[in-house]
Amino acid sequence: MRKNIRSVGAFVFAAGLLVAACGGSDSSSDSSSSTKLKVFGAFATAKEEPWVGVIDVALQAAEDAGTIEYTAVDKIGYDGDMERVLRETCQKDKPDVIFGDAFGNEEAVRNAAGDCPDTAFVFGSGGGPTEPNVSVFDNWIHEPAYLAGMLAGGLTKSNKIGIVGAMPIPEVNRLSNAFIAGAQFANPKVEVKVTFINSFFDPATAKEAALAQIAAGVDVIYAERAGVIEAAAEKGILAFGNMSDQSSIAPGTVVTSVAWNMVPTVAYVLDQVAKGAYTAQDLKDFSMMGKGGASLAPINEKLVPADLLKKVQDQLALIQSGIFRVDINEAQPAGSVQAG
Repeated sequence: MRKNIRSVGAFVFAAGLLVAACGGSDSSSDSSSSTKLKVFGAFATAKEEPWVGVIDVALQAAEDAGTIEYTAVDKIGYDGDMERVLRETCQKDKPDVIFGDAFGNEEAVRNAAGDCPDTAFVFGSGGGPTEPNVSVFDNWIHEPAYLAGMLAGGLTKSNKIGIVGAMPIPEVNRLSNAFIAGAQFANPKVEVKVTFINSFFDPATAKEAALAQIAAGVDVIYAERAGVIEAAAEKGILAFGNMSDQSSIAPGTVVTSVAWNMVPTVAYVLDQVAKGAYTAQDLKDFSMMGKGGASLAPINEKLVPADLLKKVQDQLALIQSGIFRVDINEAQPAGSVQAG
């Protein structure tokens, strides 16, 4: 049974690649779509930022599979350059699809998309789709966050666990609240400290916030942002990664990671564009466990007692069967603070 939990992340990613391969095969068999799709990535932050990194990995996999021609620009920022980059790319390169992140650039993305109706805009966004060509997605990984919270609640000895997140926006709040709910389900005595660093990518500030929580008695911590795992490793406490399998950062520290897989989303969009069937839509379902877009990364069984593993496996089965649904709570967690 433990093997099933441990292999969830690997299975989901392999299955996603198979879907992508099948989509590419269908497209190439059609003489009208024998050329590769041109795909551009437009990212406000660096590719090293885990959220962006998940998207980039999925697009790189599609390019490696021969499905697309892929180029990208990162570190675009939030000062007006996003709209310029998108307009220039549409005019010069005429990509079939642009993937990117619209957070902090919502208006810029939609303004540019309005002048590029022949290009599919597929962006991470807190808003809805915009006709005719803007689809939206996000990391809907609250389900594995709940399971990770169960592990954290069962592993803490101080009954104090921590979360260091980006900022109190709905997209981050829902992961934090799911983690808290899972922890309290496993351990009603648990107290959760939540700190927001007011940045999507600032490892130094995230590490500092984590160290402050550890000094206050936290002995298990959720690294919603990069930089936290390093603090946990330094102080010898357990940590949970986010977005992708982050065990390589500190193998003896990371229990598991709340993993996001963009391969199902990418495969679906490319297939729709290749068939000429693309429409603006909300793609959230492709980032949930049911479609293979969310999972727990491999669990370090050396750190987790067998009875706790069994509880998590049982809860995972209930989620997958549809019997148990993890609540989507996007309110700011009670008692949370902001760094600085």
